[in-house]
Amino acid sequence: MSPTSGPSRGIRRRVIRTGSWSARRADIKARRAVPSLLLAFCALPLVVPLLSSDSQAARRHHARPQLPKVEFPHRPQPAWPLEIPGAQYSPVSWADIPGWTEDDQLAALRSFRASCGPILAPSSPPAEAQALGGSLRDPCRAAKSAAITTSAEARAFFERHFSPVRIMRLGENEGFVTGYYEPIVEGSRTPTGAYTIPVYRRPSNLFVRGFSQDAASLPNKGLVFRKIGRRKLVPYYDRGQIEDGAIAGRGLEICWLKNQTDLLFIQIQGSARIRLDDGSMVRINYDAHNGYPYTPVGRVLIERNIIPKEQMSMQRIRQWMEDNPDGAKELRRQNRSYVFFREVKLAADEEAVGAQGVHLTAGRSIAVDKALHVYGTPFFIAGNLPLESEQTRTPFRRLMVAQDTGSAIVGPARADIYFGAGVEAGQVSGRLRNGAEFVMLVPNSLAPEARGRAMPLPEARPSARIAKLFPQQAVPAKPEALKEAPKDTLKPDAPAPDTGKGAIKDAAKTAPTTPTVGAAADRPAVPLPEARPAAAPAERRHHGRRHHRRPEQ
Repeated sequence: MSPTSGPSRGIRRRVIRTGSWSARRADIKARRAVPSLLLAFCALPLVVPLLSSDSQAARRHHARPQLPKVEFPHRPQPAWPLEIPGAQYSPVSWADIPGWTEDDQLAALRSFRASCGPILAPSSPPAEAQALGGSLRDPCRAAKSAAITTSAEARAFFERHFSPVRIMRLGENEGFVTGYYEPIVEGSRTPTGAYTIPVYRRPSNLFVRGFSQDAASLPNKGLVFRKIGRRKLVPYYDRGQIEDGAIAGRGLEICWLKNQTDLLFIQIQGSARIRLDDGSMVRINYDAHNGYPYTPVGRVLIERNIIPKEQMSMQRIRQWMEDNPDGAKELRRQNRSYVFFREVKLAADEEAVGAQGVHLTAGRSIAVDKALHVYGTPFFIAGNLPLESEQTRTPFRRLMVAQDTGSAIVGPARADIYFGAGVEAGQVSGRLRNGAEFVMLVPNSLAPEARGRAMPLPEARPSARIAKLFPQQAVPAKPEALKEAPKDTLKPDAPAPDTGKGAIKDAAKTAPTTPTVGAAADRPAVPLPEARPAAAPAERRHHGRRHHRRPEQ
């Protein structure tokens, strides 16, 4: 056949008529695709329901069933459990608290109302990790609305909304109290020949993990770093490095003091009033620390046998440091912790602000372990303390309110009593290191006795119904035929006794019952279970696909 004859010639003529061969080839592919598209559109109504049903079945197979929520309206939900780590406590009565009726609870109620401001500020109680949690909100609401003007009414208020619980550390018989105050020292806004010791504010490169660098105040515990560049973190400078000028010349100085001993005691107390030459007062308060643990310099002097433990006081420490300037420098650096301050706008006669953010009350505010206790918790502290002198012991029976904290205040029955500002308050605080009894006032929603009365009892066991459905029978005696024969009478060829199901039933019918003796006679006997019948071994089944054995060749 020649190239120009037959069908090829017709195709060639059509190609010539319609244009190029590539265009014709595209037209042929388009014509061939039309039947496939028509078939797909026709099958679409059949495929969609199948896919829909398969997807619904898959959802039904994988979806977790929604069980109905079971509610028990007659059972009240238990409140936050009263669990204080490392503490032992026991409920006591108000009459068993020494000095409870002689105290002025009206002054304590004023301090408690001041703490209620931060407690009631959030719309919902925060998720506190301490034992009391948000339980102080109810007593705070009652204190805000109550019209109380006398000490007797204040005492009745605490007795109505709280329950007393004596608390102490595990293995100890009492708690431990110390004192703190707000020093008043001389200072200057500019360095002079007499004022050479700077009081630093918080540096900008000080970083505490979990807190923003521009936070209003940083915690007194935890890891603290010095930020280098954008990512590198190293431990911050310690006391010796800072005293040697590690952060000097950066414009961090709030004011200047006369000596390092004044600064050390201000850092221990956490706040101070700086009296300037013109008579004005600069108020400073704790803002941050450098991350090193606090080491009491008094303990170092005791361990070195420089000052006896029974004579230790703040005044003795100050006197020794003034008499030994070189030794004082080395002693200070044993405490690597260093505190930074911020200037606060307070009047000259206003009390310092505690960690809770409220003004402290001299003789009514205490610092506690923030990891265990909630700010605003009332504590009644009873002990014989050296308030007038080191040799005398004055009875101290007073209701206090937790409004502050400190790095050295650790434990469930540990408190630092705030005595105010000035030299006299410093003398009392300096000689206070004594044991005392702690009674924590627990809101009634958490009181152990009140919770015990409100705790729902378990439902009665349906023993009568079970006894009716499953009547008990006397235990039959063991048949003689089933008793084990002596080993020497058994012969190898002797047939074994019948111990099947039928033998047990026949022996049970003829055997007398065994009488019960003592307390067992009051309980219904439990029948013996029937022997399990021998059954052929069940066919082994496998999960999923069944495996078939090949026939033996």
